[in-house]
Amino acid sequence: MSLPKPPPQSDANLAFSFDETDPAQASNETLAATQLTSEGSTANSSVELLPKSTPAPASPQMSTDTEADLNAVDLGIYAERAYLDYAMSVVKGRALPQVQDGLKPVQRRILFAMQQMGLSAGAKPVKCARVVGDVLGKYHPHGDTAAYDALVRLAQNFTLRYPLIDGQGNFGSRDGDGAAAMRYTEARLTPVARLLLDELEQGSVDFINNYDGSQQEPSLLPARLPMLLLNGASGIAVGMATEMPPHNLNEVAQAALAILKHPKTDDAALMQLMPGPDFPGGGQVISTAQDIANAYRTGRGSLRVRGVCEFEDMARGQWQLVFTQLPHGVSTATVLQDIEALTNPQIKVGKKTLSPEQVQLKTMFTGLLDAARDESGKDAAVRLVFEPKSSRIERDVLVNALLKHTSLESTVSLNLVCIGLDGRPRQMGSREILQQWVDYRIHTVRRRSQHHLGKLEDRIHVLEGRLLVMLSVDAVIKVIRNSDEPKPDLMAAFKLSERQADDILDMRLRQLAKLEGFKIEQELAESRSKAADLQALLNDETLLNKQVGKEITADAKLYGDARRTLIEAASKADIDLPVSDEPVTVIVSAKGWVRARQGHGHDASTFTYKTGDAAWFVSECRSVDKLLAFSTTGRIYTIAVADCPSARGDGVPWTTLMDTEPNPAWLCAMTGAAAGLQSAGILLITQQAMALRATLGDVLATRKSGKQFVNLDDGDRLAFVMPAADANLVLSVTSDGRALVQPVAEIKVLSAGGKGVILQKLETKATLTGACIVGEAGVTLRGITRNKPVEDSYTARQMNNYLGKRATKGSVLESRVRAVTSAVTVYVTAPVTA
Repeated sequence: MSLPKPPPQSDANLAFSFDETDPAQASNETLAATQLTSEGSTANSSVELLPKSTPAPASPQMSTDTEADLNAVDLGIYAERAYLDYAMSVVKGRALPQVQDGLKPVQRRILFAMQQMGLSAGAKPVKCARVVGDVLGKYHPHGDTAAYDALVRLAQNFTLRYPLIDGQGNFGSRDGDGAAAMRYTEARLTPVARLLLDELEQGSVDFINNYDGSQQEPSLLPARLPMLLLNGASGIAVGMATEMPPHNLNEVAQAALAILKHPKTDDAALMQLMPGPDFPGGGQVISTAQDIANAYRTGRGSLRVRGVCEFEDMARGQWQLVFTQLPHGVSTATVLQDIEALTNPQIKVGKKTLSPEQVQLKTMFTGLLDAARDESGKDAAVRLVFEPKSSRIERDVLVNALLKHTSLESTVSLNLVCIGLDGRPRQMGSREILQQWVDYRIHTVRRRSQHHLGKLEDRIHVLEGRLLVMLSVDAVIKVIRNSDEPKPDLMAAFKLSERQADDILDMRLRQLAKLEGFKIEQELAESRSKAADLQALLNDETLLNKQVGKEITADAKLYGDARRTLIEAASKADIDLPVSDEPVTVIVSAKGWVRARQGHGHDASTFTYKTGDAAWFVSECRSVDKLLAFSTTGRIYTIAVADCPSARGDGVPWTTLMDTEPNPAWLCAMTGAAAGLQSAGILLITQQAMALRATLGDVLATRKSGKQFVNLDDGDRLAFVMPAADANLVLSVTSDGRALVQPVAEIKVLSAGGKGVILQKLETKATLTGACIVGEAGVTLRGITRNKPVEDSYTARQMNNYLGKRATKGSVLESRVRAVTSAVTVYVTAPVTA
C-alpha cells in the first residue's frame, strides 16, 4: 500500500542590497541562520548602516559607484553578525549558569541586591516587590516578571535542593500552582546563601559597572562550595540548553576534596563519592551504575527515576498502595491526570473511535483500580493513595501497571552545559566541572588572603607610627602646637609616612594613655603574626590547598544533610496483560485494514472487505504471536496479534496500531510465534542486490515506531523478504536476464541490522527483479513476454547450472521469461514449510 509522495521543495537563494542605484551589485549570498557550537563564539562585530540622506564624506574624485558601495551592506553578513550577537547575549547573559558560582546573571543580581538591602538569614523579611524593584533599578534592566520568577525559583524547596531564599507566603507548589503576586510575598536570604555572599567584600572577586555605570556589581560570587552541582540548573539558550540535576552537599564536598587532594582522580573514583543526583523530593533512580557513570562522564544522558511507595494493610484483609515520594518534576496532579486519561480516555483528534490500545488500557485499569486520591498536606508533603478493585489483586501487578503507564516512573535529562572558566559555553563531565570549580576556589582563597594581607600590612604600618608617638609624646605635641602645617613637619621630624602622619593627627588624646601603649604593642604583635601566616600561605601551594580543603570540610559539616534520593538499579516497569493462547487467522486487506478471526481452516474466499478493497495477507497463527510489517524503506513494525480487532467488522487500519513513517510503501507481512522468534530465520534482499540474514527475534520491534533494520543506499529499496531457516540455496535474477544460485550460508547474519553484503554483481542500470529459495521442488519464474504472462518451471537439478560464488554476475537465464516480475510470492508466513 503506497501513497504518492509530496513534490520536493526547491531551495531559493535570496539576495538583498541597500543600493538602489546599482542593482547589478546585489549580493548572491544566502541568508542563513548560524547555529552555535558547543565551543561558543567570540563574534562581537557589528555593521553600521549609512543612510542615503547622509552619505559618508568623499573626495571630489570619488566616483558614483564608490559612493554607492559605501552606502551598501550585505544583508546576509549583517543578519549573521546580528544573530550571533543576540545568540551570545542569550547564552552568556540569560540562559546558562557559570561553573564558578552556578548562577545565572539574574540570580546573582537578586542575591547581591538582597545582601545590600541587609536581608540576611536573621533579618526581618521584606516584600518581594521591594527586592524586585531594587534589582531592576540598579542591576537588571529587564521585565519584573522575569526577575520575580527567578526569585521564586530560588525560594522553592521542591525545585532547589538547597534554597537560597527564605520565602514567606505563597511561592507555588509542586502541583504547578503559581506563586502569589510579589506585592503579597516576602523574602530574605537563607543561611546557605552565606556560601555565596560571605566573602564578597573580601577582595575575592571583581566588581564591574552596572548597565548605566551608576552602581557596582560583582561579576561572580565567591562560592565556597560547587553550587552548580548542589542546586543544578535548567535553561534554554540559542543552539544549546542545560539540564543539571541537584546533588547532595556532603557527597559533592567529598568529590571536590578528592579532586583537590588528587587532581588525577578518575571518574570511577568520583562516582563512588558522588553516585548520582539527589532530588529535593526524593524518589528512586533505577538506572544502572554504568548508565549513570556514562552520563556523568560525557555530560549528556538520561536517568530513569520512579516514585517510592509502600503498602498499608487495612481491616478485613484490605490494603492500599501509597506513594510518599515522586520523581523529580512530577506532581500528584500530573499522576491523577494520567489516571483519568487511562480510565476515561478521549477519542484522539482525527479518529472516530477509541484505539484498541486505549480500550485495552481502560479495561485493565478499571479492573485493577477502584480509587485514586491525593491526601498530601502539612503532615505529609506527598501522599498519593491508590485503592485496588479487590484485595485479591496481586500487589506487584498494580504497582507495575501504575509505573508503566503513568508519570510515577519517568526519565530525567542530564545535559551538563555551562560557561567555563574560559568564558566559553560547552558541555562538560562532572569531573571537569569539579576541577574547574576547585581551580576557581583556590583562586578566590588566594585573592582573599592577599586582600587580608594588604589590610594587615596597612594596619601594621599604622600601629608602628602610633607606637613611635607613644615613645615621643611630648615632642610630637610640640611639633603640632608650633607648626602651621603639622603634617609635613611630623613626617620630616619622625620620618613618618603620609598614612602614619594622617593617623596620628586624627588620634584622640585618650589614646595617648599608658594603657593604650600596651594594647598597641599587643595588637602589633598579633598583626605581624597573622601577616606572616598569610604570607606563608600565599608562598606555599600545599598550605593553600590545605586551607581550601579545611574550609570545604567545615562548610560541609555545617550545611550538609542526609541523602533523600535512593539510587538502586531496577528494571524498567513492565506488565504483560494475560492473553489466552488460541488459534486465530490474521487478515490484512490491500488497503491496510487488519482483523483477526478465531480458529483455523476458514475459506479465504468467503472473507468480505470494504468496497474497492481485497485480500492482501492471510495467515493462520496463534493469538500470542506477532504480526510483522515490512516497509520498502527497510523499516520493520511489530503488532501483537492479540491487539488486532475482531473480524466481526472490517477491522481497523493497521497504521493505527503503529507509528509509521510518512506514506509507507508496504512490501510484505509475516507472522511468527512469540516463543520461537529466535529460531525462525529470514532473508532480506534489496533491489540493488544487497542481502542480509536475521532471525525474527532480531527484527522484532519493541516500539510502535518500528525498527530501522536495513540500511539502504540512495535509490535503493527493500524488495524481497523470505523465510530462510532451513534453506541451503537462494536464486537471484536481474533485469538483464542473468541468474545466480548461491549458498545461503555465504550471506552474513546481522542481528543488529545493517547494509548487508553484495548478493549478485549488477551491470550498469540493472536491478534485481526476482529472488527465491531453491528447494527440492525447484522454482517457477513468472514474467511477461510480448505483453503476455509467461511461466517457466525449473527442477532443482536444472538450477545447478547457475551455481556460482556470491557477488558474481551469474549466467544468462535460458527462459521464455524476459522481464521477470517475481520469482516467488513475498507474502509469506512462518513457520516455514518445504
